[in-house]
Amino acid sequence: MSLILCESLVRIYQTGSIEVQALQGLDLAVDAGEMVAVVGASGSGKSTLLSILAGIDAPTAGRAHIDRWDLLAMSRADRVRYRRQTVGFVRQQTASNLVPYLSARQVIDLPMAAAGVPGRARRERTAELLETLGVTDCADRRPAQMSGGQQQRVAIAVALANRPRILLADEPTGELDTATSAEVFGALRHVNREFGVTVVVVTHDPAVSGQVERTVAIRDGRTSSEVLRRTATAANGDTHMIAEEYAVMDRAGRVQIPREYREALDLTRRVRLALEADHITVQAADRAGEENR
Repeated sequence: MSLILCESLVRIYQTGSIEVQALQGLDLAVDAGEMVAVVGASGSGKSTLLSILAGIDAPTAGRAHIDRWDLLAMSRADRVRYRRQTVGFVRQQTASNLVPYLSARQVIDLPMAAAGVPGRARRERTAELLETLGVTDCADRRPAQMSGGQQQRVAIAVALANRPRILLADEPTGELDTATSAEVFGALRHVNREFGVTVVVVTHDPAVSGQVERTVAIRDGRTSSEVLRRTATAANGDTHMIAEEYAVMDRAGRVQIPREYREALDLTRRVRLALEADHITVQAADRAGEENR
């Protein structure tokens, strides 16, 4: 069973008399221990999805189950427990992840203190996270005394303090240069392997999304396609990465055809489908009509 399961997820925002549909029936399944990148253009709904998974926002309709939690049926107290125990969240803005007047050691300790973890266990967990994330030398530094990459690695440590099953990261490398981005993303992959935590990363950076085995693309509030990557070994022993793109079909049988495909084949409002022995063909309706004359 999936650790994260969203089906026909809808989120509607009301701005005055205008309704904005940020999510329009999105489906997503993530297994325990996976590391998944979620990509999409600005306004596609990817950050809205992450806010819902983090318990910051509530869905309007659909189904969203994370671990043992039903995100559509949680009380306010449930939401606090969920955010404290089940998910950790890393924001894009490095400054918003940390507290300016607290050292790395103190800010990692903070969520554990709020959860009532005994002092000795807090100290041991803090030391473990500082070492795992490679920021032991930052233990007594405040954010202003750290680089951007160090701040984000400390932020990951804070998010992991209460041993959540899921780590969510919203554009965690968005404010960093290429080398530092690779360093922070490497830290995310390391904690995924080291702690077995499920990681979902929202990113617009193809260099980041290309480093995970599974990338989910969101378009117009729905999951539109997935790229699965696997390592293959050639006859001479050399290894190389194979990436295969798949369209995602929702429960109603709908599939989004990528824009470049639609434009290349001049597909517009109406298309003709034909069931073949082992596949389905999609043709522009007028072109299919011409071939049948």
